[in-house]
Amino acid sequence: MSGARLTDEQRLDWLRLIRSENVGPRTFRALINRYGGASAAIEALPDLARKGGRLLLKVASRAEAEKEMAAATRMGVRFVAMGEPEYPKTLQAIDTAPPLIAVRGSTDVLARPTVAIVGSRNASASGLTFTERLSRQLGEAGYVVVSGLARGIDTRAHKATLDTGTVAVLAGGHDRIYPAENEALLLSIVERGGAVISEMPFGWEPRGRDFPRRNRIVSGLSYGVVVVEAARRSGSLITARFALEQGREVFAVPGSPLDPRAEGTNDLIREGATLCAGIEHVTSVLEPLIAKGAVPEAGVEEPQHVPGIEELWDELDLPEIARPPVGLVLPDTGFSEGENTDGAGFDLVGLLGPSPVAIDDLVRQSGLPIRVVQTALIELEIAGRLERHGGNAVSLLAAR
Repeated sequence: MSGARLTDEQRLDWLRLIRSENVGPRTFRALINRYGGASAAIEALPDLARKGGRLLLKVASRAEAEKEMAAATRMGVRFVAMGEPEYPKTLQAIDTAPPLIAVRGSTDVLARPTVAIVGSRNASASGLTFTERLSRQLGEAGYVVVSGLARGIDTRAHKATLDTGTVAVLAGGHDRIYPAENEALLLSIVERGGAVISEMPFGWEPRGRDFPRRNRIVSGLSYGVVVVEAARRSGSLITARFALEQGREVFAVPGSPLDPRAEGTNDLIREGATLCAGIEHVTSVLEPLIAKGAVPEAGVEEPQHVPGIEELWDELDLPEIARPPVGLVLPDTGFSEGENTDGAGFDLVGLLGPSPVAIDDLVRQSGLPIRVVQTALIELEIAGRLERHGGNAVSLLAAR
């Protein structure tokens, strides 16, 4: 593999920027492309927050980033940046791709074709049996199986593919394994050539909202997602929804209409997911895609518009066009230096309220250039005053 790499100093700055308050993947990319690098973006954060109406903003210090880097090194974890050779191309294609992923284990599996298998934590015996058989067959066919290290279906999928390659995605930091009972399984994944991935800081205990965040990485790593069992309010259905919005294939295993754990999967089939009763139902769909060598991407009507993944993601939607500083593949956001946005954020506040408003409508109603609106919205987001919604819409957060 070939591609540009960050220097140690740039990697430290990237870690500082993504760990700073109110900076997520989209905002990170906007800042990098506007300021030409993470170091300059970090310097600009306090002023951006001030313009957005916030006096104090927590910016990750160099000492904090160095401490996390040291903790990672002790655990055999390394930070891989978007655009570097080891960064998974499938994950890089999604609009909320983490700028940095912390990887423990082999990065070789990240370059192979991947399929996610997810399902109920309280799985049935038949569901576990099917998961084991399908996972093993996919592994023998050359696929890497991705899952979330949860109890039930996830655990069985990982165990069945320890020898052929599996990737576990964590909802917390590498030193905060959930569930704790799967720590031995995690070690087996690492020791037997698989990989464990997290975007969260060391010491981060996973909370409820972190699991959907993890799920968009599970689907983003994969060409397709197989849902084995899922109740109607299952987190596995969130993974399936992310997969659809990311342009990935969704497969669902049918189940008895009398079993609540099959209600979600049966609904997926009725709504157009590919029925999966064996490996051939998966490979017949994915093999032509993989043979083309193309990485699946979410379909968009216009460069500025990204599908409705926003319902479970708290960041501002920004356009993606072209090209990174420091030689890495980061989508450009269309900003240019020298644009004066002073006061624009406060002009927009008057047009915003608790109800979502389309960014295009803000541009029309404010009469401001789109780049000025985008920059002002970043200032409001950095200040913690903005919430993003599906359909490229934003709303004003209530004062906290």
